[in-house]
Amino acid sequence: MKAGSGAQRQLLDLADLDAELARIAHRARTLPEEAELAVLAEQRDAARGDLVRAEIAAEDLDREYRRIDSEVTGMSAREAKDTALLQSGKLAPKALTELQHELAGLGRRRSVLEDELLAVMEQQEALGAEAERAQATVLDIEAKVAEATGRRDAALAGLDGEREVKAQRRAEVVALVDEALLAVYDRQRAQGRAGAALLRARRCGGCGMELDRGLIGQISAAADDEVVRCDECGAVLVRTPESGL
Repeated sequence: MKAGSGAQRQLLDLADLDAELARIAHRARTLPEEAELAVLAEQRDAARGDLVRAEIAAEDLDREYRRIDSEVTGMSAREAKDTALLQSGKLAPKALTELQHELAGLGRRRSVLEDELLAVMEQQEALGAEAERAQATVLDIEAKVAEATGRRDAALAGLDGEREVKAQRRAEVVALVDEALLAVYDRQRAQGRAGAALLRARRCGGCGMELDRGLIGQISAAADDEVVRCDECGAVLVRTPESGL
């Protein structure tokens, strides 16, 4: 393949621009803010889980409180009724004794329930504090997420600006490159290889291979407009005074 030395050197400009675009893409994929956001997301999920568990436990305690309170209220009403009957003086001795025993039992049961009610209230207070801490943690993490997201978006916007500049410059260079030469370059890149590389000090700038004397002799004898390629990686070898020929 034939292409002027100037046209071949344009491939180096294109390769440099593609390398810069690749670096920009890599930076966009590996922003430290992304890793930070991933950690924060895990922490937020854990904190939200703690909050949900605390809220569910609080609902269970509320139901337990209402159950005990309802039972205590019912017993109090029954005690009041039995006390009134006891004080009426209308009961026979046997019935009076039975009612007194019943009232004593009701009193003991109510006392137990009231103790249980106090224990539930203490648990509710502790659980409320736990829920408040979990809620505060969620809010704190969400604030950190918002701040990190802002930094990430700003960094991505900056990279997008750089990418647009490089992409525009690339389009300008591509317009100047010979189509056949560009096709070779693009096929190389499609295979994940360097499309073009500077031949410097008898070494391929694409794969780093040092060319043997025979190949160097062939390249030295080739015309300036002859397109030569690396035997190892296939990159178009661009010759300059740095090539050591």
